This record gives sequence, C-alpha cells and structure tokens, in this order.
Amino acid sequence: MKDPHLEAALDEARKGLAEGGIPIGSVLVLDGKIVGRGHNRRVQKGSPILHAEMDCLENAGRLTAAEYERCVIYSTLSPCDMCSGAILLYKIPVVVIAENETFQGPEAHLVERGVELRNAKHAGAVELMRDFIADRPELWNEDIGEPS
Repeated sequence: MKDPHLEAALDEARKGLAEGGIPIGSVLVLDGKIVGRGHNRRVQKGSPILHAEMDCLENAGRLTAAEYERCVIYSTLSPCDMCSGAILLYKIPVVVIAENETFQGPEAHLVERGVELRNAKHAGAVELMRDFIADRPELWNEDIGEPS
C-alpha cells in the first residue's frame, strides 16, 4: 500500500525536477494532515539553503513547539546535516525517508538524539535520484557540498 504522504513528497520532487532543479521533495504532517510542502529550490531561487526540508518548513509557517512535537516530516532522501539540524531544533520526532541509497545524511545522529527514522526503500525514488545524479553530477555535487 502506498503512503499518501510519501507520494506527496515524491510529487514535490518531480516538481523540482520539472523546474530545472534537484528532485528532492518533502512534506510536513501534523496530526495526519499535510501542513507544509516543499522541494529543493536552490537552483530556482539561487539559494544556498533551500533544500526540500527547509523549503517545506518555510512553507508550513510558524508552528508552536507543541505542534512540531506532533509532526512527521517526509523526505524523498535522507536529510543532510543542515536539514537534520532543523529537525532536531524543532524536535520533530519522526522522519520518513523514501531512500538513502543515493545519499545518506547523519541518520545515526538523528536516532541517537531520539528521532524515529523510517526508510521506505522506495525504488522509484532511488531511480529518480540515480538518473538525476547521472545527468547532472555537477549540480548534485554542488547541492551536497562536494567539489565537481
């Protein structure tokens, strides 16, 4: 059975790709309802920080600490150090990722800090990222802070 929230994150990733950006998407779910959506918009906005999770949190707007503690954040890819930091800062207790084969962020650190991490091992998400990385390695390396 497909997870509708994970599918929403994948829809966001596809939007990012269609806009000429990096195909990573995210949604923030509060009490079962999507309250924020985003996708990696570093290229589109010329931004150093608009990874999918950061865009999603921005689009969700201000929430209270108690609300963040009832959230689940979905991402099509394992969160990087920056996005993991935001997750820890706001004490989001659950992270669901589509995959971590093409990139793995500091997952052990998240888990050590009490975050529940679920990996859906979504084959379509892996394929989407592998195709993108093969087509645009220079853009991918820029996004993860690696030299081309």
